[in-house]
Amino acid sequence: MASRSCANFLHLASGNLLDIPQTPRALPRVMTVPGIISDLDDSNDGDSDVGSSIGRERKIIVANMLPLHARKDSESGKWCFTLDKDSLLLHLKDGFSSETEFIYVGSLKADVDTSEQEEVAQQLLEDFNCVPTFLPHDLQRKFYLGFCKQQLWPLFHYMLPVCPDHGDRFDRSLWQAYVSANKIFSDKVIEVINPEDDCVWVQDYHLMVLPTFLRKRYNRVKLGFFLHSPFPSSEIYRTLPVRDELLRGLLNCDLIGFQTFDYARHFLSCCSRMLGLDYESKRGHIGLDYFGRTVYIKILPVGIHMGRLESVLNLPSTSAKVKEIKDHFNGKKIILGIDDMDIFKGISLKLMAMEHLLQQHPKFRGKVVLVQIVNPARGSGKDVEEARNETYSTARRINEAYGTPDYEPVVLIDRPVPRYEKSAYYAAAECCIVNAVRDGMNLVPYKYIVCRQGTFQMDKAMGVKSDAPRTSMLVVSEFIGCSPSLSGAIRVNPWDIDAVADALSSAITMNDPEKQLRHEKHYRYVSTHDVAYWARSFMQDLERACQDHYSKRCWGIGWGLAFRVVSLSPSFRRLSVDHIVSAYKRTNRRAIFLDYDGTLVPQTSIIKTPSPEVISVLRTLSSDPNNTVFIVSGRGRSSLSEWLDPCEALGIAAEHGYFIRWDKNSEWEITSVAADLDWKNIVEPVMRLYTEATDGSNIEVKESALVWHHQDADPDFGSCQAKELLDHLENVLANEPAVVKRGQHIVEVKPQGVSKGLVAKKVLLRKVESGRRPDFVMCIGDDRSDEDMFESILSTVSSPSLPEAPEIFACTVGRKPSKAKYYLDDTGDVVKLLQGLATASNPKPKHLTHSQVSFESAI
Repeated sequence: MASRSCANFLHLASGNLLDIPQTPRALPRVMTVPGIISDLDDSNDGDSDVGSSIGRERKIIVANMLPLHARKDSESGKWCFTLDKDSLLLHLKDGFSSETEFIYVGSLKADVDTSEQEEVAQQLLEDFNCVPTFLPHDLQRKFYLGFCKQQLWPLFHYMLPVCPDHGDRFDRSLWQAYVSANKIFSDKVIEVINPEDDCVWVQDYHLMVLPTFLRKRYNRVKLGFFLHSPFPSSEIYRTLPVRDELLRGLLNCDLIGFQTFDYARHFLSCCSRMLGLDYESKRGHIGLDYFGRTVYIKILPVGIHMGRLESVLNLPSTSAKVKEIKDHFNGKKIILGIDDMDIFKGISLKLMAMEHLLQQHPKFRGKVVLVQIVNPARGSGKDVEEARNETYSTARRINEAYGTPDYEPVVLIDRPVPRYEKSAYYAAAECCIVNAVRDGMNLVPYKYIVCRQGTFQMDKAMGVKSDAPRTSMLVVSEFIGCSPSLSGAIRVNPWDIDAVADALSSAITMNDPEKQLRHEKHYRYVSTHDVAYWARSFMQDLERACQDHYSKRCWGIGWGLAFRVVSLSPSFRRLSVDHIVSAYKRTNRRAIFLDYDGTLVPQTSIIKTPSPEVISVLRTLSSDPNNTVFIVSGRGRSSLSEWLDPCEALGIAAEHGYFIRWDKNSEWEITSVAADLDWKNIVEPVMRLYTEATDGSNIEVKESALVWHHQDADPDFGSCQAKELLDHLENVLANEPAVVKRGQHIVEVKPQGVSKGLVAKKVLLRKVESGRRPDFVMCIGDDRSDEDMFESILSTVSSPSLPEAPEIFACTVGRKPSKAKYYLDDTGDVVKLLQGLATASNPKPKHLTHSQVSFESAI
């Protein structure tokens, strides 16, 4: 569904806002059938009609940067490209067969002139299966250095811009650049995708709205997303002005991956608090129901590429470097830290812990060295400079206080360090410390473990026997993604300097047998949960999440970044007024069942009394001698009888059918199986206890039931309390004639044998017994209790007592999964439909209101 609004961000990239040049020419089309080149540019929104590809399985990996190094030859002026062999995007290929084809979409780490872009794009596609995005320089700066690094990255690491000197405030122009960049990435994917067969895997927070663009174009695309950074708690995330747009972008995926359960839990909490979505575990998999689609959540930390790391360990340069390190630090124990230079890595906190260690334990002076390798900063700004200055000043202070001419307690290596040199330090270090105050995953501990395991060449260089026991010690922050998987590490709070110093002391003084056991445990996990396992597991779950794509009808709704896909049963369709009026006219023994709240009166309306239009149409329908019309509601009988008093022939089933009245002049009937209500004396004190403990909750007392409402309570706490209350009541009512049910923000206790479904069954069988077998049954409702009616009607009309099945119109209000065959969008549609039936029942009723006369004229 395309937006026509000028504020629609879906078409932002093509406007003049950021002056983005058009791509010179689309990339070559993908051959999907031999001899036929697909042209996806001319396809309409929705699913493509391109034929399925045959042959190789394809995965499209979309990331901010392509796994390439780019260099322009100064003599020839030609661009030269090589694969970045350390890139995770390349390593994940090991999880699949060699027959699987991978296409990479992303930006280059170099600026390519517009006149060269077409030639470079062709070269990269042919040589590396890479599709470059070529973001204009200004857009790239605002997108990556602006919105990604100055707004999303700090927020996702729990840093709020509470004042101008502490982070950048939200900037709408940077957000627009982010959306525009995501749109360009999406366009590049569309150029190469075969939507029926290809899997698209989007990587990290740079591209969180890209799924919306792809889902808009292809409703059934197989789409996964993995967040490599942390996801903050709802209290932090909710401060972002574009929070809903990003959440909905992720929810347009089929599978969303997180490093830890904490990050997934924060995301689910945000979906609950900001979008009102609940989740449940389905056979071990967490799923969110989002407009009929199940969006699955996967929790699996990224692994490392074992082969790549071991090959580096076997390099002659690595062996030479490790010998140099051992000679240089002869007789000293090395504590190693390797971190990017940014404010979240906790480098200065680590140095202060080292300072405290040397202060409290003089025996370590001259014997322990902290080697801190500082990777180049990925961002820029005042925060990075402040972190750098603090790191240098702290290191200088420690070395001046505890250093000697031949001993430097802290060795700072602040330069680009090649992989072989890092591997040599890993292998030589007695302990590795990762002290980040917040980090998504951090693979440094994994790499350290593998390097300490060693290889034949490394053992030879270090003078270690091949059968000698291996040891390693890790001190890791509680706030990094790999911490939960490293159960043998010493976990620390990086802000607690004393505790970190104590952990370092324990690590370097621990006996070798215990170090060996911890190392073996870690190595077993790291070697079996490598990057290939991570990628393979994610894709397997993505395929499983998409297996029902073509068993349901899909259509897009919503404008701009609020776009989403509704996915429902193929037999589920909108109930047409003309269709049901036609059936209504050719029948004469009709049964009509209507819910009240959410069906005749909007659920969100403060005024719960029926409108004059509703009263008029109910009176007309119920006064037709060929109709039996019932309002079936959970509300009490006093309010329903008062509100519906003008409708003399209308039947009412109150409190889900505990009370039934066939018309205004009849007496109320009470369900005989549920006459004993003594259990209410047990339930009410329990509910009162939970009400006092749960701010925002309340108890609704009915004649036959008690309902605990928690709609106005904290979503997480209310849901937790509802679960506890449910368990509590089920235990105390085990031998009582009552049932406990949990609904949308409620826990209800009602008599056994009472439901809306039994009301429908009772009315239908009464008509059969009276010789007026129904030939038309209509039932309209909006919530879970009405599903009982839909199911009961279908089972009752198929019984032997009804040799000829009537025409059935089971209809739910709202497009959502239901046992009903039809749907109407809202209460307004319900009233219009009922007015159509009323007009057919009595073409010129004398009591029609002015609005109904107008409606009749329109019909």
